[in-house]
Order: sequence, then structure tokens, then C-alpha cells
Amino acid sequence: MASRLPQPSSRTGARSPLKSPASPSPTPRAVPTPLAKPRIRTQSAAPTPSPRQQTLRSQPSLKNVRPATRSPTKSPARRPPPLPAEEDIPPSPKPQLSIREQIALKRAEAKKAATKTSPAGSINGDFANLENASPDTFNQPPPVDVDLGRWSIKETIERARSSGAINLSSRDLPCLPSALFEIHLGIKPEPLKSVPVEPPITTASSTDGSAIRKKGGQNAPSWYEAQDLEILKAWSNEILELQPEISMFGSLKTVDLHNNKLTALPDSFADLTALTVVDLSHNQLTSLPTNFWALPNLTTLNLSHNALTALPFSAPFVAQGSNPLGRTHDPRGDWFAVSITRATEPLPRLTVLEVSHNSLSAASIDHSLDGPGLPALLTRIDLSENPLGKSDSLFRALGRLQRLKEINMERADVGDESFPVNIFASSPKPLFPSLKILDLEETHVTRPAIEATFTPDVLKQTVQFDVTSQEPPDGVLRVIVGKRVIKEAWEIEAERRTKLRRHAGATFPDSSASTSSPSAPKTEATKEQWEIEAEQGLISEGAKRRARALAAMNAQSSSSASTSAAASSTNGTISTPSSPQKKKPVAVEKEPWEIEAELGLNSAGARRRARAAAAASALSGSGTGEPARPSVLATATPKIPSPTTSPSPSLTPATVASTLANPQYYSAPTQTLTLPPSTPPSKAAHARSFSLASPAWNKAAPPSGGMSDLALAIPTPTLPLTAIAAQPFAATLKVLVLANRRNDPSFSLPTSPGAFLPCLEELSLENCNLADAVPVSHVGEGGDDFAPRTTEPLLPLLARLFPSVRTLDLSYNALTSAALTKDALSALIFASDAPSAGVSESAAAGVKKGLRHLRLRGNRLNELDGFQQIAERFRGNRDLPEWKLEELDLRDNEIGKLPPELGMLPLDVFLVDGNTFRVPPRRVWEREGTKGLLSWLRGRME
Repeated sequence: MASRLPQPSSRTGARSPLKSPASPSPTPRAVPTPLAKPRIRTQSAAPTPSPRQQTLRSQPSLKNVRPATRSPTKSPARRPPPLPAEEDIPPSPKPQLSIREQIALKRAEAKKAATKTSPAGSINGDFANLENASPDTFNQPPPVDVDLGRWSIKETIERARSSGAINLSSRDLPCLPSALFEIHLGIKPEPLKSVPVEPPITTASSTDGSAIRKKGGQNAPSWYEAQDLEILKAWSNEILELQPEISMFGSLKTVDLHNNKLTALPDSFADLTALTVVDLSHNQLTSLPTNFWALPNLTTLNLSHNALTALPFSAPFVAQGSNPLGRTHDPRGDWFAVSITRATEPLPRLTVLEVSHNSLSAASIDHSLDGPGLPALLTRIDLSENPLGKSDSLFRALGRLQRLKEINMERADVGDESFPVNIFASSPKPLFPSLKILDLEETHVTRPAIEATFTPDVLKQTVQFDVTSQEPPDGVLRVIVGKRVIKEAWEIEAERRTKLRRHAGATFPDSSASTSSPSAPKTEATKEQWEIEAEQGLISEGAKRRARALAAMNAQSSSSASTSAAASSTNGTISTPSSPQKKKPVAVEKEPWEIEAELGLNSAGARRRARAAAAASALSGSGTGEPARPSVLATATPKIPSPTTSPSPSLTPATVASTLANPQYYSAPTQTLTLPPSTPPSKAAHARSFSLASPAWNKAAPPSGGMSDLALAIPTPTLPLTAIAAQPFAATLKVLVLANRRNDPSFSLPTSPGAFLPCLEELSLENCNLADAVPVSHVGEGGDDFAPRTTEPLLPLLARLFPSVRTLDLSYNALTSAALTKDALSALIFASDAPSAGVSESAAAGVKKGLRHLRLRGNRLNELDGFQQIAERFRGNRDLPEWKLEELDLRDNEIGKLPPELGMLPLDVFLVDGNTFRVPPRRVWEREGTKGLLSWLRGRME
């Protein structure tokens, strides 16, 4: 107090209220400058001046002010302008900030300033990162590693607090993140032995953003909004082990951990008693915790594609000293302790069990009939691809499940020994009351074993072996044995009606045998024609021809015998039917097939020659004005050759020549020969084929009588090269079109070797039903010397027959990838060397000019190994003189992979639409064309 009294400012400060506001007084408040800094603290801490102090300070105030004004140099600290009075300070409209908020703002401003100045500092002193030296990346914001399209792991975990569901799939996690337990449960799990150090779960940007939101309280839900975790999905990761603390998520109902690397589960996993759906497929599990089979609420369990060797359903209940009723509560807990309620029987609510692709045998599956055994509410069980072995006891246990609807044992190791005849002798009936599907596809079980086992006294359902795309109706058990063949409903109905007709046709004649004679015509009328043929062995065409000829002979002999007997009775004499002197021919109305049998027109070649002769006679008659001869099949005149002799071979070449030279097929200006497409055979009145489908082709196709006689004269093979090579225009023919000749997919070749069409440049065999190998018949010059047919590969045969061809169209045939070998393609595509001057003309005609256009659209190609091997010849050598190919059409095939080596082929047109491959994408060739596609393939190869 003594130190403050001698200060002149304290005395002058008391008189400040007496002065006018306009009088300047720099000295009164200059000395208490340290006390004037915190204005609020001065107001609260300064005591109210007493009257005595005001009296003492008011006397010397005028004296002290005047000398201070005269000599300003004596006291420089008193010159600052006076502070306004405290009562004159207006109140601040802004809310006051706390100390923590002020510190946070200061730190944010400092961080922003450091971010702005960091690029300049890196240039001056930091040259360690070479990417900053690039002018393109300089002064750019640092890249942020953000997983676009989904939240980071930490964000996902935090958001799961509000939703109760978390999806951590496809994130390459080696284990469940510890942050999941820290954020949801507030605990930190112990490190795992397989994963001692966890990788970071957040990026830089997401960490900062989540931290700020968490501080601000915007992301964390309130205590009344948080939900317990019910759904956990972490599939397609690299999870090796689960933390035992997972049992603390007591509300979990769905756990999906498929496609990981789990080898075992912690024992505490069985404490998740609220689980309803568990998917642990595609892991490496060899066993499960014992109490896992006592989960009370589990309905769907998928353990397929693991390494399980046993399914001990009753292990928790038959262990030494176990008491199911005593196990339902935690013996250590009191009223506040967490209790674990387990089931008293194996998985009491399980309905779907999938354990396919494991190492289970029937004996390792707990199915005891005396103990707990299988889950009682099972509706579907999948045991496919397991070495089950003998499974008779397993089937007896499955037969007792009242709700079981589907059993899948596809490709399992099970055979007929699992279905003995007396397998269900001691079981209560009926068995499998709800079963609808028993899938034994591609197993060793046969249909007779199933029919002998599932008898009507065992099952109340009707056993059906036909497979459709629809679910079987109630009361039908569908058994799939052998290879799965899916049929339509109308096919099954047609087979059922056929069986009924067979059964009726087989039983009716037996019942009528006692009342009618065997020769009665009524017995034969009860059966259809196709049934009679099957009984009499008339399945083949040869047997039918022989039967028809025999019927014609019998009809002739019987009519002759009856005529001679009638004539003898008129004359009063009796003669035997076998006497040849008394037989007289009688005109009998015959059917067309009888006429064909008499005239020797049973074979296709004989009928073709007869039609050609009829066409030739028609042409000659129209040219000379004489009436044309009637057709052989229309009238049976004696002028037609006998059955023992065939038409003269000398007429066939002339007829074929006149037909092929007709302007309807041959164009001289363009030197193009176009043969007509083959048509299906006409359906005669006596046809014995059976079909429930409507014969639409017969309605659309014109009748045989409307077919051109010229077309009938052309040989039926797809490539009648024997007839074409004999024509005068064969030496100059350039284009040969044989499209849609599907009736006889074979080649007819001359016996003499050589190049038959030396100038042919374009060959079209589109939609001719050609396979990898074609039947080949060699015909002599006379036309009747038919050698046995052989089979030769198609592509080498075409390369040998037509060396000069430049365009080959094999679209819409039945070619497979097996035909496109390296040797076959090389012989077809590559050109040969030019002949020297001394080579003969025949040798020069056999020189290959090289293929330019190859069209293989609409075949059955699934791989291109042959083209890939040819493309290897262009590696390091882009110029091959013998390569002439410009266009390759591979559209509408079944190619699943496009080899990158095809990018080396120098092609102008490369068409690949309509195949099954996904790489390269369609936009590559749609935008950039063939060049872009080949360039893309070369890039993939490099």
C-alpha cells in the first residue's frame, strides 16, 4: 500500500471524474498500465476507493497535471492515449469461447498456414522425393488414398453403432479389426498369434475427418440411438483366426465369413446363442467347437467347401459328465451375471444344412437312431462331393425326418450297396413323408436299385425319374440318377402316352386270343404301324424293303391263286394253286412302294437315275414337239427297265451336264455355279414315323411333285465334284455356291487324282451341316462304280481339292476347335512358292495361291489354339510372304478366351462378335475397329 501512495497517477486518478470529458489528460491512467491489460480482471479485482483516499488525491491533482504537460520528456510512459471508461465499453454480441475452443482455433490456423507454405519449403530444403521435382506434380495437392464408393473401415465400424449391421467384405483383412471391439464394446482384444500386428484400417483423410466429427459429436450416436450389432459380414478376406472376444457380441444373428482362410473357431464362438444364419463356406475348417451343435436358434448353416471329417451333432450331450439341463445357465453367475442358454438337443431349429465338398463319410455323420441324432426340423441337406461310402443307416435316419424335402448327393461316393432291398424293413412306415427331390446325379446308384427299394409300401409318393425345370408337385418324389437330362413337360407327357399305348397294345391281343384265331385281322388292327414294325424287327430300311418286296410277291401269288381257282370251278375242274400252267396275271391296284419294289427303285441312286431319265425325256420331247414320256413313279408302263437292270449309265452324264449347264444354275458371264439347296424328303401317305409334334416342315415345303425336274437330276451329296468336274466349264469356273445343301453332307469325288477346278476362287459351303470330318465317296466315270465311303478331315481335304481358292465360307456348320489344328490351318491358309519355268501345267495348277477370306461364323468353336500357334510365326517377323489372309470371321461361336497372340496377325478385318469371352470388352472393337482390337491384344501380350 505504501508503494502505491507516492505514485502521482494514483492521486490524479481520483480527480478524473471532476474533469470534463473533452480535456485531455494523458497522465492519469499511464502508470497503472499493467493493471489495465485484462479489463475484466481489473473490474473484478480493483477495490472501491474509500472517501479518505479520494480526499488525499484531490488536493495535489492540479499541481501534478501542469508540470507533466510542460515537460513531456520527463515521463514518456504517461503519453499513450487514455483508455475509455469501463462503463462506456459496449457489450460484446458474440458468445465468449472457452480456453479449449480458442486453443483448437489457433491450432487449426497454424495447420492451415503450414499447409500453404509446405510446397515452397520442400523445394528449398527437401529433395528426397523425386516426384516433387516434376513440373506437372509441383504445387499440386497431395493425393488422398480414399476408397471411392464405400466408407473406410473405421467409418464403417462407427456407422454400425446406429444400424446394427456391418459389412467388411473384400478388404483383405487378416482378422477382425480391433477397432470393432474398441468402438462397440469398449475393450481391446488380445493380439492373435497368427496376426501379431494388425494393418492400419483407415486412410489419412478419413482419420482426420472422423476425428473431427467425433470431437464435434456429429457422428457418434446418442446412448439411446445406439444398437447392438446383429449382422456381421466379412466375406472374401484373408481372415486366419477370430478373437475369442467375439462372444461378447451377444446379439449377433447373422455371421457371414465365407471365402476366408479360417482353420478353426474359438470355443467362445458357440456362446453366440442368438445366431440364426451362419455361413462359413470356402474356408479350411477341420472341426467346430463342441458347443456349436447346441446353438438354440440356428436355422441356416453353410459349411460347404471345407475340410470337415465329422459332424458330431450329439457331442455336447453325450460327453462324460454332461447334464443338458444343468448346462443352460452359467454356474458362476448370480442374478446380474450373463447367462448362456443352450439347446437340449442338436440344433433344434436348423432347417438348411449344406456340407458339400468336404471329407465326410456316412459313418462320421452322427445319425444315431437311439441318441439325439440328426436335427429334427431339417428340410434340406446337401452332401454332394463327399466320400460317403455305404450309407444305408444314414438313409434310414433321414427317412424319419418328417419335414425333409430335399436330399442332394450329387457326385458323392455312394452306390447300390447303400440301397439294399430290405433297407427299410425294420423302419416305421411311411418313410420320407415330405421328400420331393433325391439327387443322386453322377453317382454309382442305378435306377433298378431305387425302384426295388422305394416301393409303394415304403413311400406314399410316386417315384418319378424325369427331370424338369419346375418343382415336383405334391405327392411326387423326383429321383435323379445318372446324367441330369432336363425335359420339357410335353416330352414327359408324350412318353407317358407312348407307354400307355404299348401297355394297351401288349395286353389286348392276349385277352382276345381265346375268342379269335391268330389269323384274324382284328388282332392286327389293334396295334399301330410303328408297334408292328418294332415287333417284327422292321427297324432298319433294309428290313422294311425286304418286307415290302415279300408282301408284293405274296399279294401277287394270292391273287393269281384265287383267280385260277375261280376259273377252274367254272369249268368243272379242280387245279392246284401251285401249277404254273393255270396262272394268269390279273391287274391289281398297287401302292407306290410296291411299284418301286418291282422296278428296283429301292435305293436312292436308282430313284435318282430314274428321275434323271424322266427329266431327259421331258426335255427331248419338248424340243422335238413329241409328247413327253410319263414319269416312272406316276405310271408303271412296261417300257421302264426291269428291276434286274438299271437305267443306262450313258444317259446320266448327259442329263447332269444339261442340268448343270442350265442358266438357272450356271452364269456364264460371272462363271458362277449355284446348286439348289436340298429339301427334306416328302412325307408319303404310308409313312410310319410317329411324332406328337405338328409336321410344320411338311406344310411349309412344297410337295415333291412341284419340285423342279432339273433339281432332281442333280446328285444329292453336298459337293458332287464328280459331276461338276466333268462339265466343260469346270476349267474356268471361279465361284461355286453350295449353300444349304444339308440333306447328304458328304463329298462325291472322282477316282482320278488332280486339281479338278483349277480356277476356282470362291467356295461357299454355308449351312451344309458339315462336321470336322466328312464322308467321301469315289465315283468312276461311268457313274455306277461306287467304292466304299471313307471319312477324311474337312479342312485338309478342301486345301487339297481347291488350291486356288481365295475365299472360303464355312459359316453355320458343325465345326469344332479340334478341326482347327496348326497343320490344317497352315495347309489351308498359307500360299506355296510359285512354280518354276520347267514345271508341268498340272503341277502349276496345284500351287496354292493363299487364302484371303475365311468365314467360320456360327460354328461350335470354343478355343483358338491353332490360330495361336500360327500367330507365333509372326513373333519377331512381321512380314511373311506366304500369308495372304485379310479377313477372319469368328462371330457367333462359343469362344471363351481370346488369346493375346492373335494381335500379331496382320488382318484387315477381324470379327469376334457373339462369343462368350468378356475380355477384351466390347467397346474395344466397337470404337476402334480391327486395328484397335489387335493393338489391344498385343498390349496384353507384352
